[in-house]
Amino acid sequence: MSDMDLKGLFLRHADALRGYLSRRVGDPQLAADLVQESFLRLAQKPAGERIDNSRGYLYRTAGNLLIDHIRQEARRKTDSVPHEALAEIEDNVAGLEAQAMAQQQRQALKQALAELPERTRQIFRLNRIEGMTHAQVARHLDISDSSVQKHLAKALAYVMQRLQDEEVMPTDE
Repeated sequence: MSDMDLKGLFLRHADALRGYLSRRVGDPQLAADLVQESFLRLAQKPAGERIDNSRGYLYRTAGNLLIDHIRQEARRKTDSVPHEALAEIEDNVAGLEAQAMAQQQRQALKQALAELPERTRQIFRLNRIEGMTHAQVARHLDISDSSVQKHLAKALAYVMQRLQDEEVMPTDE
């Protein structure tokens, strides 16, 4: 088949064939691919082989290619899951990682607090965990406000240093 004949057939039938396939598969891109493959098969026919009805040949070829495509998809198909479900799985994994990291950080914080002197640990707990103000902690423990601030500064510096050390050198568990 000459290039001019093929071009003429393409111009006459490609849009209608693409529309036919699009309606059947609901995927315009797949329909365009099948149309292209149909015309490619027509072009690859040996020169001596005569086709009486080119339009019929194209539709039959496109229909057969569609059937082949559907069969291949069915063979390859695993139960596909919507992207949203995959995102949820990723979120869950990320959530589990975040939970594990948070657990490790809480454990490191507990360890660092346990290493503080009793009075400093008590002031830290009252202020940072129970939410008391400096003045409330001072009244509760019958110490000066500046003493509370000094103990807190000491506790925070120590805890921050220990947490940074944990990040640099993680423990093997």
